[in-house]
Amino acid sequence: MAKKITIVGLGAGDLNQLPFGVYQLLTKAEHLFLRTKEHPVIHELDSSIRYESFDSIYEENEDFDRVYLNIVETLLQQAENTDIVYAVPGHPLVAEKTVQLLLTEGREKGYIVTVEGGQSFLDATFQALEIDPIEGFQLVDAMTLSSEQLQLQGHIIITQVYDQLIASEVKLTLMEQLPDDYKVMIVTAAGSSQQELKEVELYELDRETNVHNLTSVYVPPIAEEKIVYHQFPTFRKIIAQLRGPNGCPWDKEQTHQSLKKYLIEECYELIEAIDKDDIDHMIEELGDVLLQVVLHAQIGEDEGMFSIDDVISGISEKMVRRHPHVFGETAVNSTDEVLANWDEIKKNEKGSSETQSILDSVAGSLPALSKAYHLQKKAAKIGFDWPSIDGTWEKVKEEIREFEEEISLKRDQQLIMKEFGDLLFALVNVGRHYKIESEEALSSTNVKFTDRFNYIEKQAKLIGKELEKMTLEEMDELWNEAKTLDKKRDEQ
Repeated sequence: MAKKITIVGLGAGDLNQLPFGVYQLLTKAEHLFLRTKEHPVIHELDSSIRYESFDSIYEENEDFDRVYLNIVETLLQQAENTDIVYAVPGHPLVAEKTVQLLLTEGREKGYIVTVEGGQSFLDATFQALEIDPIEGFQLVDAMTLSSEQLQLQGHIIITQVYDQLIASEVKLTLMEQLPDDYKVMIVTAAGSSQQELKEVELYELDRETNVHNLTSVYVPPIAEEKIVYHQFPTFRKIIAQLRGPNGCPWDKEQTHQSLKKYLIEECYELIEAIDKDDIDHMIEELGDVLLQVVLHAQIGEDEGMFSIDDVISGISEKMVRRHPHVFGETAVNSTDEVLANWDEIKKNEKGSSETQSILDSVAGSLPALSKAYHLQKKAAKIGFDWPSIDGTWEKVKEEIREFEEEISLKRDQQLIMKEFGDLLFALVNVGRHYKIESEEALSSTNVKFTDRFNYIEKQAKLIGKELEKMTLEEMDELWNEAKTLDKKRDEQ
């Protein structure tokens, strides 16, 4: 029983470029199958060979994976009883999904699958474009193209740009990384007498009508590094250069300790931008926070201790490990279950210790209000909490009375401060029961106070009055105007 499939490549050009051995196989084959008949060699040999093509399968299916599977299934059925020859454009081992499926699935099922010669379209494309792939070269499939995989510093050839729809998808993907007017080359029928090279600006790529199964798109290497300023490797390179031998004196002097204050400052500026819903400011401040992270990582790399790769690897592993409901088989039905799983996984990671407190995981460097919130949250998880919101309100009232009592007795200032601290702690607990983070709430109020006070200053200047000479009633009236404007903005 015959189970032999011979795969040949039609090459990238005309009949005169076809190897003689492949020519003989095509002309003598009794059972010849073509992935597509739309190829210069087949056009020239059409009257002297008998064949079946799979073009109709492409027309019947929009899903290319389904097309490839149908082709392979048909070939395996045909080879059950007779030897067959299967011809594909270019070289069989370059960008040919059906060939890869035959080599794996066919051989697993006991078929003899052999691959004969054929000229790859790459050789013809390199020659047509006059480029040297040793400079850096990437071959990608238009059907599976993603912006993350693009290596823009080298030559990129995007193959299988079959039609304008695919060309449009390629254009949109490239525009995620490149300027709209970046110049690319449309390469059609490279190596044949119909060869055509056409340079277009990226935004025009899908407006080209002469696009078919022999079309590829060439993306030249970037000439200006500014084009890839948005890519993380470029940013990492910039920071490394700042701390390098010929870098900035200030950057080279920084240490983990010296940068702490800047990290705190940038985080608070980001929070301010978030509170103001200022998108442009958020982008800027997120960049400043990222700068601090990469600077710390670069210092670690310069000292031979760790690099940004270690940082990213560590957090990636943690996210996968602590989200088994996303990356594993664990099932969850609510956010509460997610948080419970998170805490349990975190507890198992850190291990148990008789001397370890459940409060140890709360960072000592947190601002006081935020630290109070997290201390209460940790204690509440093991049941140390008021059973209802009523208890927290009663505690606030109790602390107000004790604070007033200390003030009325005019006792030690330190005791008065402690009672005030107890009152603040109780208020933080009230906010926590309403899912309000007190640090965030007070920061928001600080922003609101600043904005309204700035309004008073501006209005006073407009009417020619100095703040110091205005009455409290006059300033309070302007304050209420600012308050009214805030409410109108909130309602919009």
